[in-house]
Amino acid sequence: MNYDLILFNIEKHISLDERERNFFCSLLKEKQFSKKDFVLAGGQLCRNISFVNTGILRAFFNHDGKESTIMFAMKDWWITDMNCFINRQPAMLNIVALEETEVLQLSKENMDKLLLNFPKFEKFFRIIFQNAYVREQLRTIQNLSLPAAERYDNFCTKYERISQMITQKQIASYLGITPEFLSSIRAKKANL
Repeated sequence: MNYDLILFNIEKHISLDERERNFFCSLLKEKQFSKKDFVLAGGQLCRNISFVNTGILRAFFNHDGKESTIMFAMKDWWITDMNCFINRQPAMLNIVALEETEVLQLSKENMDKLLLNFPKFEKFFRIIFQNAYVREQLRTIQNLSLPAAERYDNFCTKYERISQMITQKQIASYLGITPEFLSSIRAKKANL
């Protein structure tokens, strides 16, 4: 297994010596998922945080048979059902592979062991959790303040690769609009 990408991800924020790198890598578990495989299914105990080595994942919440996309995770991103991971509860979210995907997973138990043995990792996880919080806060503000067409443009800019490979229904659920309304936005853009 190649750990270069995950180590590069970490070393953007903290420096590691060889012993710290080796210990961290020894705690990881490699998992492969085919397209449409669940990394996490709602109701399962959420035991891991996943780093995307290759591929793309989608996290969604299912309520009354309707899916609401919460986030996507591409290569070099972290993903989990954070509330359930931290509090060791059954997952509220589903996380599914949108294509062949390889992740490196760190269990809650191993994360606790890592933080106990090498407290500098607390800084790293604080930074990525803060970044995730900021991203979600900005998304909420955009959803409350921007017209749907502008949110769609922002989505296509931020997730250019993803926007080409997922369904209109998945994009609409991420934007908080109906697929029909998204269709009308796309039609207007095509006629410009």
